[in-house]
Amino acid sequence: MYLSAEKLKSGALLAPMAGVADRSMRELCMEFGAIGCIGEMASSKGISMNDRKSSELLSLSDAERPAGVQIFGDVPEIMAKAIETCMKYSPDFIDINMGCPAPKVASNGGGSALMKEPLSAGKIVAAVVKAVNIPVTVKMRTGYDNENINAVYLAQICEDAGAVAITVHGRTRPQMYAPGIDYKTIAEVKKSVTIPVIANGDITGGESAEYMYSATGCDMVSVGRAAEGNPFIFAEINAYFEKKPYKRPSLEERFKVLKKQILLMSEYKDPHIAMLEARKHAAWYMQGLNGAAALRRLCGEISSMADIERICEKALEQNKDM
Repeated sequence: MYLSAEKLKSGALLAPMAGVADRSMRELCMEFGAIGCIGEMASSKGISMNDRKSSELLSLSDAERPAGVQIFGDVPEIMAKAIETCMKYSPDFIDINMGCPAPKVASNGGGSALMKEPLSAGKIVAAVVKAVNIPVTVKMRTGYDNENINAVYLAQICEDAGAVAITVHGRTRPQMYAPGIDYKTIAEVKKSVTIPVIANGDITGGESAEYMYSATGCDMVSVGRAAEGNPFIFAEINAYFEKKPYKRPSLEERFKVLKKQILLMSEYKDPHIAMLEARKHAAWYMQGLNGAAALRRLCGEISSMADIERICEKALEQNKDM
C-alpha cells in the first residue's frame, strides 16, 4: 500500500478533483495535514498522444507526496500505454477513475460508464497492474444508477485484477454531488474485499469523518469539495482524531493562504490562466463571510494579484469581528 499502516484511520486524503485540485492546492493541503493526495484526472488517450495538457496534469512535486496520478479511459491497451508517460513523473501509485459522472467522460466509455461493464473494467485494471511496478488503486461510485448498485461486484473484480485499494464515493452517477451518502453500500464493499477501502463523500470535518469510519468500517477517508477554499480542514480532522484542540485560522491567516495559493498557481502554470482559475478559488475562500455574495462577484473579475489584495482588504473591512 502507498500509505503505511500507521497512516490508516489517522487523517484524510485529498480527493482528486478535475479543474480544482491542481499542484498548488495539493501542496497546501499536504502542508495542512492531508496524509496523501491524487492529481487531477488525465485522459489515457490524451497521454498516449502526448497531449501537452494531459502531461501537465501528471506533474507531481516532492511537497505533495505520497501522491498518485489518476487516469481514465476504456481501452486496456491505451491505459497501459499511458502508464509509460505517467511513470516519468514518479507517482507513488496509479489511480484508475471509474467514478467520474461528467458526460464528456462517461459518454465516451470512461469514468462511471465503466461501472456498466465490470468485466471490461477488470481487464483495464489487470492491464495497468501488469504495466507498472507501483500500486494501482481504483475509484468508483456505488453504482452507475439506482437500478445498478454494483460497487461490491466491481470492487471484487478490481481486487482480483490486482488493485491494492478501492475508493468508493457514496453516490451513483446521476446523484453527482447531491446531499446524502449511501453508507450501507460502502460498508458492504468493505466486507466484500480484503484490500483497504477509502470512503469519499460529504466529509466536512472531524465528526463527519468519524461517522464515515463508524458507519462503513472503511480504512481511510478522502475529502473533496470541503477542501475548496479550506485546506485547513485537514488540520481540523487531524486535531479531532488526536483529541487536540483546534483553533480555526483568523481571516487574516485565511487570506494569507489564499494569496500563497494564487502565487503558486502563477508559478506553476501560465499566469493568465492562473488568474482566470484564481477566480473560483478566491470565491471559495469568501464563503461564510458578511457580504459574501458581493465578494464572490468581485472574485469573478480577478485579473491580477492587485485585484485579490483589494478583495481581501474589502472582506477584512466588512468582517472585523470575525
